[in-house]
Amino acid sequence: MKLLTWNIQWGRGADGRVDLDRIVDHALRLADADVLCLQEVSSAYPELPGCDGSNQFRGLADRLPGYTAFDGVATDTPHPGGGRRAFGNMILSRYPVLQVFRHLLPWPADAGVPSMQRIALEATLDTPGGAVRVTTTHLEYYSPNQRAAQVERLRELHREAVAQAGCQRPGELREGAFAFVPRAAASVLAGDFNCLPESQDRTRLLAPFDDATPAYRDAWELVHPGQAHAPTVGLYDKRQWPGAPFTFDFVLVSCDLADRVRELRVDTASDASDHQPMLLVLD
Repeated sequence: MKLLTWNIQWGRGADGRVDLDRIVDHALRLADADVLCLQEVSSAYPELPGCDGSNQFRGLADRLPGYTAFDGVATDTPHPGGGRRAFGNMILSRYPVLQVFRHLLPWPADAGVPSMQRIALEATLDTPGGAVRVTTTHLEYYSPNQRAAQVERLRELHREAVAQAGCQRPGELREGAFAFVPRAAASVLAGDFNCLPESQDRTRLLAPFDDATPAYRDAWELVHPGQAHAPTVGLYDKRQWPGAPFTFDFVLVSCDLADRVRELRVDTASDASDHQPMLLVLD
């Protein structure tokens, strides 16, 4: 199973040009991925630098016809010119998708701090190695308080999913809205967490649970023990990130998947976004 995660910055490269064809080309150049997790996908946002306001959720799905595409819209608001605009994440999968959840993450009030609604898009995939729950997210950048609340919610969602995976609900119906659909315990959590490797937020995400819930492990550390995380932000876009490159993007796996992690690689060649794509390979 090859999974690619990437904050595509609505397709805007280091040259300031928005180009979804380039995003797809660079993604597939890294790997013939089975699953793609994308953050910062937009629709009807011509105000974003370089953006033409097109529906990028549809545009990416059209460019990747071999995948089933699911959108996770975090921001859904009226456009001043009419219609609605959207901003959020996507999961595209070649595997059958059993169940999808769109979890709006906590957004506690934080006066004087710019912020936006955030989402965790979750899909249980029917892979050759069994059911795997893939979640992609993009946490708050400006507000540490909001980001900390979102980290706690991600932990709660993982605990909930593991408990549901091991529980056959009584009186289960075979058809209709109450029909049983698996929600996998084994989990991959990938995206832009807007925190550094040494941050309290990442430490909290990896903290053990007080029950039998399998804790998350950082796939980078499983593959590259003792090595500093490869930078994922600011390699090429020096207008936004004039300092040294750093790491905000991670791939976490539940510990019951840890022995199946074979590769975690950062593509340092792509300049199609201000972030670098990352590739996870599971046996």
